[in-house]
Amino acid sequence: MAFNVTRRKFLQTASLAAVALPLSEVIASESGITRSPLEPPGSLTDETVSGGICEMCFWRCQLVGKKRGDRLVKLEGNPKSIDNGTAICARGNAGIQFLYDPDRLKFPLKNVGERGKPVWKKIGWTEALDECGKRLAEIEKKYGPQGIAVFPHGSTAKYPMHFFERTVGTHNVSEASFFQCRGIRDTAYMATIGRAPGEFVDMPNAKVIFLLGSHIGENIHVSHVKQFIQGLQNGAKLVVVDPRYSASAAKSDIWVKIKPGTDTAFLLAIMNYLVTTKKYNAEFIEEYAEGFDKFKEGIKEWSLEKAAKECDIPAAQIKEVAELLAANAPNVSVHPGRHVSWYGNDFQRQRSLACLTALLGAFYVKGGWVPGKNPKIGKTSWVKKEHEGGHNLNENEDGDLKHPFTPPGTPTELIRDAALTGKPYPIKGCVIWGQNPIQTIPDQDKMKKVLQQMDFVLCVDVMPTDATMWADILLPEVSYLERYDLVKAGTQWDFAQKHQQYIAARMPLVAPMFERKDQVFITNEIAKRMGYDKDIPVKTIEELVDKDLEVAGLSLDKLKKEDGIHLMDGKDPYTMPEDFEIILYNEELEDAGFPGVPTYIPVEQPPAGYARLLYGRVPVHTFNRTQNNIWLKNAMPDNPIWLNDELAAKMGLKDGDMVGLVNQVGFKSRTTTTVKTTPGIRKDAIFMAHGYGTANPLMTVAVNAGIDDTSLMTKATVDPETGAHGMRNTFVKFVKDGKVIDIPAAV
Repeated sequence: MAFNVTRRKFLQTASLAAVALPLSEVIASESGITRSPLEPPGSLTDETVSGGICEMCFWRCQLVGKKRGDRLVKLEGNPKSIDNGTAICARGNAGIQFLYDPDRLKFPLKNVGERGKPVWKKIGWTEALDECGKRLAEIEKKYGPQGIAVFPHGSTAKYPMHFFERTVGTHNVSEASFFQCRGIRDTAYMATIGRAPGEFVDMPNAKVIFLLGSHIGENIHVSHVKQFIQGLQNGAKLVVVDPRYSASAAKSDIWVKIKPGTDTAFLLAIMNYLVTTKKYNAEFIEEYAEGFDKFKEGIKEWSLEKAAKECDIPAAQIKEVAELLAANAPNVSVHPGRHVSWYGNDFQRQRSLACLTALLGAFYVKGGWVPGKNPKIGKTSWVKKEHEGGHNLNENEDGDLKHPFTPPGTPTELIRDAALTGKPYPIKGCVIWGQNPIQTIPDQDKMKKVLQQMDFVLCVDVMPTDATMWADILLPEVSYLERYDLVKAGTQWDFAQKHQQYIAARMPLVAPMFERKDQVFITNEIAKRMGYDKDIPVKTIEELVDKDLEVAGLSLDKLKKEDGIHLMDGKDPYTMPEDFEIILYNEELEDAGFPGVPTYIPVEQPPAGYARLLYGRVPVHTFNRTQNNIWLKNAMPDNPIWLNDELAAKMGLKDGDMVGLVNQVGFKSRTTTTVKTTPGIRKDAIFMAHGYGTANPLMTVAVNAGIDDTSLMTKATVDPETGAHGMRNTFVKFVKDGKVIDIPAAV
């Protein structure tokens, strides 16, 4: 698709247009040349400011900013950082455009139209906060704290989330990072090794890096990618298991072109092969693992041949991978993944990854899974209060949990079902803070009905995402470049064994513009109006950050003098904790009615004429968060659909054709995008980047660009152990020039 920008449109969306000077301030020189409205007035003083922490994605690289006058003109990695160093990605660089995006929310707004078809009226902060406090207090009084649901996301959402969860007392909190992303990973590893895994793999020292559906190189988490590259440069072999020839697969020694949904069968066959051939680390298992005999019995059916048939890959390739892992154990990085909410059988797959790591003895060793020993920092927040009632939707009448291995919060589907049915109680208030549940949660129509039946909906955000169209009150938040906020602590280690720790706090690189406010101000003012003024833990965001830093003997003033980053000697990360235990057979899982040993659960297959819709990330975008950024939009204006080239030829499609999609229940995409034909994807699947197809016309750059993949996910599949969504069970056909085109059956 061509990207066309008129001169007028460019001036509207250029990085400084949002703060352009009024014409009265345009200065005419004697020569008749006028100063550009994009140029700051007065003398131009260049300045470098430190203390920034990026949030164009959630990897949070440390930044410095280059200022000219009071305007930020460039972002760079902080030279003092031992995390990302001086490097930042394309999205990090484009933070300048995000900061000055003219479509950013600027003032409190009240919807005087319909939800979903808003008519916005600019109001003052006092009126906005009065209405928020009054309406939420009325809902709490009428329905109890459980009458409020919260959909938070991002670092600024923690403070308000804890207010509603701990102090007000609602259980109905659903974070997208848990229930549509990494929650299954964390709880599966908790059930296996007693702790959440993060992405703690020592790739620089690995002899083999094993990636299952992890798209390193496309998510562009800078320090993570650097570690990945270091491992490859040091000679690590790379195994990538993926239906698509991803950026990682392009670097691989072995690409396993697996059938979607069968990953657990593949892992079980590898583990069974290691056990039966005695190529696992028996000494490690003897010392640290529990339930090996039952585990061995539970996986014995998975021969190489059986898995090969199920996964549609050669048995010889499964054996090749198993032999490679065994020959290089324990120095093997089995990556736990990040976004793992795929098919609804995901808990078992994540358990399998943890168990495979155990069989290789690859915990707390060089090249294996090695969590950094981070410095301690505070976690100042709201005090938890005791409340009567407040039934947890995840509990049955007898007190048992419906999804006993759920991440923190309440599974999204349970909240939505209760809101729509009123059972076991009504949910009539909704707070959406930094999350876009229209485009992050399957079954958009259901989510819209949930919001429609609310008595009151509050949205707090930086941009007018699709979810904000359903708000009654819409509040503008300061961006990550304009606020104090997050305290980030971490560990890095290099080949010379120079272990280091760091503490960094987010500090503003520029002053906030217009009427944007931070999360502490907004939450405190709502709390006062709801009658919780005596429970407020801090008065300002600066006080919150200082309290968290105080635990480490630091303060904002001290960090400013250290260029925003405090460095200290670290601890050896390879020391095995005394309490470390691996649970291969989990009795608690079995008592709850789930397999105690990792088990393959088949998923629904595409009907004739359809292919499975897969989605993921691309290097220049972070889902919907960056779609309105004109710099990044110029780099990738739509989300081309990857289609197997042989199938494309049979279907009469070629590169660049404009197409839409229709799913298995007849739902058609609102918009179209282009075709990308490639041999690098299986014939039973297509792939597209997530986050496109914005429907909100206030996102003037992103609106209707590309196809919204989530809109096609009209069926919500749920992982039974966790209650988190499986989001890759949508089947689609192509639509071109109004004609539906079947996808030939895969052979």
